[in-house]
Amino acid sequence: MNDCLFCKIVAGEIPCDKIYEDEKFLVFLDINPVNRGHSLVVPKKHSRNLLEMEDNELKEMSVLIKKISNHLKTQLKADGINIVSNNEPAAGQLIFHTHIHIIPRFEGDGFKHWKGEGYKEGEIEKIQEILELD
Repeated sequence: MNDCLFCKIVAGEIPCDKIYEDEKFLVFLDINPVNRGHSLVVPKKHSRNLLEMEDNELKEMSVLIKKISNHLKTQLKADGINIVSNNEPAAGQLIFHTHIHIIPRFEGDGFKHWKGEGYKEGEIEKIQEILELD
């Protein structure tokens, strides 16, 4: 992926503020953080997003996300952690290489969540029926 920003970071062609690296993953600070310590977990193997990752790699990344999240929370004395993955443009994905945001949260930090809207009468049953997995 010659034009992939994260592939270039993984290859060392573009510098990053690395906080962790192993043979499969790189974790570095986001250059436009929501809060201090906002980090990105990036698999070294290219995939467009987590919907296209191999299952075994996703499982390994999940364990690393937990490890990094606990580390950030402890070291930064954060009150909480958001773990976010934007998949496809409609969901806000800007860089098309799988990455997970780990965002330390602090009471009163001003970061807003999305608004929720309840279902109309009878709608939840229809959606549940469409989405139920066998």
